[in-house]
Amino acid sequence: MKLNLSAYLAWENEQVEKHELRRGEVVAMDETSRLHGTVAINVLAALMAGLKGLPCQVFAGSMKVRVGNDTTLYPDAFVTCSASDLRTEQVFTSPTLVVEVLSPSTQSYDRGLKFTLYRSIESLKEYLLIDPDTREVQLFRRGADGLFTLHDLTGREQISLASLEVELLASDVFDGIDPEPGQQAVLPV
Repeated sequence: MKLNLSAYLAWENEQVEKHELRRGEVVAMDETSRLHGTVAINVLAALMAGLKGLPCQVFAGSMKVRVGNDTTLYPDAFVTCSASDLRTEQVFTSPTLVVEVLSPSTQSYDRGLKFTLYRSIESLKEYLLIDPDTREVQLFRRGADGLFTLHDLTGREQISLASLEVELLASDVFDGIDPEPGQQAVLPV
């Protein structure tokens, strides 16, 4: 179904399930897994702790980020330091950091079209991709030339977010998910 932004927002507010508006097309969001939800909550908690006292705020996947006039996306988490964003209730336009937790069904979209759409947001400085299945952590950081450079942080203890001057611990991000491949799971007694 094709809708303009205002029609989409009115329609979306009446829906039980979440839908993105991608270049004017309404697309239903996929269901998330336990691993996905756990990592998303862990990232939110770590970002909230790291941002304490700063003029920035972290938001969860129930908030929308508008990209242009025909696209509204649901990131798993994002941080904005924009005064206008901090006064809005529904649609944010100026994230500094966007976080996507990957799943098998969304991985190619999050790495491809979704990243392409996010890159058009001038305020976006970093795009963090986290794969709970493989524990891969990839950070794309915008350079002075406006181009994004990949920083593969897989296996590192700290995830350094230069745009916010915040460091997340990988152990916090992956807390509560299954052991790494090759490790033995602890069975309940």
